[in-house]
Amino acid sequence: MRDDLAFCCSGASSTAATPVAAILCRSTEAAGLPSPTPPASIDYLDAHPAKHSGCSCCLIPDRFPAIVSGRRFPVVRKRALRIVVGLAALSLAVAGCGRSTSGQTPQPGASASVAADAKAADLVPAALKEKGVLRVATAEGYPPMEMYKEGTQDLIGVDPELAAAIAGRLGLKLEMTNASFPGLIPGLQADRWDLAMSSMSDTEERRKAVDFVDYFQAGGAIMVAKGNPAGVKDLADLCGRAVVLAKGSSNLAIGEKQNTSCAKKMTISQSEDAPTGLLQIDAGRAVATIVDYPVAKMLATQSGKYEVLEAQYEAGPWGIAIDKKDSQLRDAVQRALQELIDSGEYTRLLEKWGVQGSGVQAATVNDQK
Repeated sequence: MRDDLAFCCSGASSTAATPVAAILCRSTEAAGLPSPTPPASIDYLDAHPAKHSGCSCCLIPDRFPAIVSGRRFPVVRKRALRIVVGLAALSLAVAGCGRSTSGQTPQPGASASVAADAKAADLVPAALKEKGVLRVATAEGYPPMEMYKEGTQDLIGVDPELAAAIAGRLGLKLEMTNASFPGLIPGLQADRWDLAMSSMSDTEERRKAVDFVDYFQAGGAIMVAKGNPAGVKDLADLCGRAVVLAKGSSNLAIGEKQNTSCAKKMTISQSEDAPTGLLQIDAGRAVATIVDYPVAKMLATQSGKYEVLEAQYEAGPWGIAIDKKDSQLRDAVQRALQELIDSGEYTRLLEKWGVQGSGVQAATVNDQK
């Protein structure tokens, strides 16, 4: 449930640029995964916003000017190395259905599963099929959805693996970019990438700019220090207390909404992301935070320092964002995701990361039931 800051406005305050670093999944061994022949070749790029006096949250390609549709965008540079990644969930599909491992559209006459692949691949727009590359952006920092492998700058998690699975179904090679979360939708609009996949809530406001293929269902959960020393039981118990929430997130909106009902107001501070927010709990500057439920569970399990209250607030769909002008690609992605669901590959991937409870039964568009 990342974000409600979907657009960049001229005049937004500047922030220091995050150092740009190539994000490489150098080998299946480095990623801690089996090493079968992979179904897709993946480019990992890093594209953080450069400091800019006009706006610090938007990303556009180097080839674009600094003014787009009347909005100022800082230009970011990129560097990439092409690498091949074998993913555990995908290896199951390769072994089980005989699907082509070259990243190309499967050839006729193969198994029934390959025929299903071809149906998704047949929907890919001709121009994209000719390029042979699916460009996907994410914003790391939300384990287990998207994150760096510990001690490296390799992107791992649910979203990178699911993006690779979708690219494989479409017969495309995956090029994955790590970017500023607030710049994801502007990046789609500027044609910097084809999809944005980063624990993004499918909201009515965002649908004004993009379409969503929904692939996950989750809400925000309260995290507290182990032992819950403040005795927090629900949102109402946060009134009058210091709370830290991730800036631009739907969880910030949950806290701010609750604050309007508090007789004694919360003191709300904002962090860059969930892990940095937890540092304020460690330091005693906040008693709680609200984090997307699957992320909260993983952070608590890994650290052993926090507890997660089981109630989920404002639960809703997370979607793969696609620019509205790319309706044909949207339909191809929806078909590919449905094929992954039907084959069981989707469920196996979620089980690998312990988030199967947030899986969906059908690939829908714009939260249509």
